[in-house]
Amino acid sequence: MGESIGRRRFLGYVLAAPILVTAAEFGPRPAAGAELPSPDLTKLVDLNDMLTAAALPTSGLISVEVEPDGTVSFALPRAEVGQGITTSSAMLIAEELTVPLDRVRVALADARPELLFNQLTGASNTTVATYTPIRVAAAIARRRLLDAAAAELGSPASALTLKGGVVSDRSGRRVEIGALAEKAASTRTRQVPVELTARENFTVIGKPHNRIDALAAVTGRKVFAMDLDVPGAKPAMVCRPPTVNGRVGSVANLAEVRGLPGVTDVCVISTGVAVRAETFGQCVDAVRALRVSWKPGTAEGKSDESVLKELAAAELPIGPPPLVPCVEGKFTFSFRGNSALEPNCAVADVRPGRAEIWSALKAPIVAKQAIAAKLGLPPGSVTVHVVEGGGSFGRKLFHDAAAEAAEVSQKIGKPVKLMWHRADDSRQGRTHPMATSRVRASYLGGTVLGYQQRHTSVSTDLGHGLGEVITAMAARLPVGDIGFSETFFQLSQSMPYDFGFSTQLLSETGKSFNTGSMRNVYSPDVACARELVVDQLAGKVGKDPYRFRDGFLRDDRSRAVLRKAAEDGEWGRRMPEGTAQGIAFHGEYKAVSAALVEIDCRPETVGRPIRDGVSGPRVTKVVFAVDVGLVVNPRGLEAQMMGCVMDGIALALTSSLHLRDGYFLEASWDNYFYTRQWNTPPDLRIVVMPSTSDEPGGAGELGVAASMAAVACAYGRATGTMPTRFPINHGTLSFEPKPTVPPIPPSPVDGLRYAR
Repeated sequence: MGESIGRRRFLGYVLAAPILVTAAEFGPRPAAGAELPSPDLTKLVDLNDMLTAAALPTSGLISVEVEPDGTVSFALPRAEVGQGITTSSAMLIAEELTVPLDRVRVALADARPELLFNQLTGASNTTVATYTPIRVAAAIARRRLLDAAAAELGSPASALTLKGGVVSDRSGRRVEIGALAEKAASTRTRQVPVELTARENFTVIGKPHNRIDALAAVTGRKVFAMDLDVPGAKPAMVCRPPTVNGRVGSVANLAEVRGLPGVTDVCVISTGVAVRAETFGQCVDAVRALRVSWKPGTAEGKSDESVLKELAAAELPIGPPPLVPCVEGKFTFSFRGNSALEPNCAVADVRPGRAEIWSALKAPIVAKQAIAAKLGLPPGSVTVHVVEGGGSFGRKLFHDAAAEAAEVSQKIGKPVKLMWHRADDSRQGRTHPMATSRVRASYLGGTVLGYQQRHTSVSTDLGHGLGEVITAMAARLPVGDIGFSETFFQLSQSMPYDFGFSTQLLSETGKSFNTGSMRNVYSPDVACARELVVDQLAGKVGKDPYRFRDGFLRDDRSRAVLRKAAEDGEWGRRMPEGTAQGIAFHGEYKAVSAALVEIDCRPETVGRPIRDGVSGPRVTKVVFAVDVGLVVNPRGLEAQMMGCVMDGIALALTSSLHLRDGYFLEASWDNYFYTRQWNTPPDLRIVVMPSTSDEPGGAGELGVAASMAAVACAYGRATGTMPTRFPINHGTLSFEPKPTVPPIPPSPVDGLRYAR
């Protein structure tokens, strides 16, 4: 593999500034001894590789600053939505600058169109794309500080030590880095070579650290969009149509609603009728009082059943049946909510000739440029501030709340603090598309001869493009959207098993819905279908499901995580009837994972009454093994994988949206059944595998696919019937749908937020 990254030399810049400001060059020089091409496209180049390559040309525009008070500042051009990237970025800086972690200040950068493809948060790419540029910039800052201290102390730089934010010489004289911030600055931009810290000398990277924002989060001091104190910004909500993407026909009582207590403004906008008031509670009252005549929506009259017929018509042929034995399966995946715990929200202040927006945005450049066009302003007159978000799962790739807030603010000439009702996100927000996956695997004796998979999905909206306006526009063109989805699919889906001739093809249809890239996008559905068929293949050839996988995985690294999950999870232990183990593998973005799951499907578990209306089965144990290459923060990685496991359980067992007459029945968390306390496994272990790689792989989304697939396989073994529709409980509607007249009566949780 050539030299390790810790021993390579890099080029970067010290930038012209009154204090020390440094940045990386476009990227590292190619490593010597590149690997030979693989027949698997994702082994040669995957989606993460593409995003990383696209980000490199503007890496020099991302800088590290040493402040006079001795702190180090960094504006991260990504969105922190709970995944912990502000912490891992701070760790990279602390490592190379040898400063305490609590002296590194990581903020989120405003939308910067000059960054082009370098401000998109997605595809588990943040750490991969920024790992080297951040370290290079910090290492250059360290070198400059040592040079400035050498002049200050009269000692050669080689005789100085920088530790804990203090430079000292051999005689014990010391100088704080803050005192050197101006002396180390440059009057002109200069290119500087630098050598990064060798991996064996790491003291921060690879060590478990708590999140730098943990205290603020648990004490309520963490600031989200709705916590901002923007002068004059008052609460606003939108009365939305009863069906997906309906439009306002007429409003019978605008004047009456304007006169309600606390209401300051009411206006019709492109997505409904907006209300601005003194409190969110008054907004809710006003929205309920509106009498609106609605025009049909884009999904008028559609249901789960009608969409499934559309998918069947769009399914690509899988070919004639082979002359050898085969295993076939067709799997259905329902619509799923793409809402985060934090409701969709944004703050906007639009005045003549200018606009200012605050929102948690994962594609802020697209938001800035699209909102500018909508408002009729030049992009330079629109400022978009990226605020930390309370979750995303792909939801915040879209800027619909920010666009609505801007539209309302422009219409009424006042700043607004706009928030969606929880029902808005379930019924009008982004959803993971309904899909089917047909799989055929042929075999002879103990050999698998071929594997074919045809994945058919409602179209996934990739209108955020690669994070800037040109690809965003291209992704919305009639042909461009097909090209984007096909590229995304082929660069993210791999075949981990040596199953002879294999093909995985995507077909998408239907653009009636507001879809989005939910966490791990296509992979959970594709991998779930694949792993269930792998279990069936193992049964046909008379082999244990774990041993069968172990024999067909393509590489030692993949086998290692599978074996670790099986070993630590005690694969094959005796279990009561109605309970079982399941095991599954998934690899993506230069990372590999395996999950062992135990499930309880006994009648006393499945029939147990549960407060929110849903009963078992219950996952009782999960052992999840993961190798993502170099791990920046093992504690953060463990937390990410725990969240992925909860997502996988939800997707396999409980979480879905029911479509009826053009709208989704679910309207809040009390009837959208994400993993709850009662079906969270009491035994949950995350095993981070040791890795000799000097490069990090993608991690944030990795664990969902293997977790969902392992739960499905465990269910199939416990019940003796392979599940084919997900989530497994989708067929039973366990709640009374709330009215379509929005917004619904608030739940106690929502009431707490309205009381702000």
